[in-house]
Amino acid sequence: MSQIIYTPKNSSYSTILNSFESNLRITSDFKPSIIFTPIDESQIQAAIHCSKKHGLQIRIRSGGHDYEGLSYISETPFVIIDLRNLTSISIDTENKTAWIQAGATLGEVYYRIAEKSKTLAFVAGVCPTVGVGGHFSGGGYGMMSRKFGTAADNIIDAKLIDANGRIQDRESMGENLFWAIRGGGGTSFGLIISWKVKLLDIPVKVTVFNVTRTLEQNAAQLIYKWQHIADKVDDNLLLRLFLRSSESPFRRG
Repeated sequence: MSQIIYTPKNSSYSTILNSFESNLRITSDFKPSIIFTPIDESQIQAAIHCSKKHGLQIRIRSGGHDYEGLSYISETPFVIIDLRNLTSISIDTENKTAWIQAGATLGEVYYRIAEKSKTLAFVAGVCPTVGVGGHFSGGGYGMMSRKFGTAADNIIDAKLIDANGRIQDRESMGENLFWAIRGGGGTSFGLIISWKVKLLDIPVKVTVFNVTRTLEQNAAQLIYKWQHIADKVDDNLLLRLFLRSSESPFRRG
């Protein structure tokens, strides 16, 4: 249990707590009383029942890219259920579907799909360390969204543990709740264990290019033009704009 439950007295507590991205401008008087890192569904159910019994709020963390602090701070005593150990990804190329546990990252998802097929993909974000739990439940905009919609548009089933510890799927939770967790934030309605997604057909080769302009090279006029055509070009073409200082170390390859 020492590898599943971390309290402030545990030497690894701070490492686990601070192991993901966080917004340093967001502070709280409270740190989690306990951090759970479950390895299966039954341990999540136990954590929910225990937290309810002791009157503790629950915060759920997937990849940790949460700049509002919703997954790691609270104004009242709380626990974190950290899904870092729930990273299973099962690809079914014949039916063009995949089951993805909520602790997996986008990079892991893309890698596992590419292992199985060069002509299947999934639409989601570009940062490989973002966790699918929060990303999918928040919508999940990505580079192929103009053609295929968001990640949430391509979710066909889910497994969720509700506040009473019951495991629900699309059929048992009903279409209203299934609709809500795809864009309304998964932790608002329960703890998402895994998503079943529809994989998408893509060509073997795609074209990627960058155009760099400074203000002296009429960048402002180019941005103005981009604003007027970005929503009108072919759905197979995504035009993405980055604005940065010429002295910034930020680069896009």
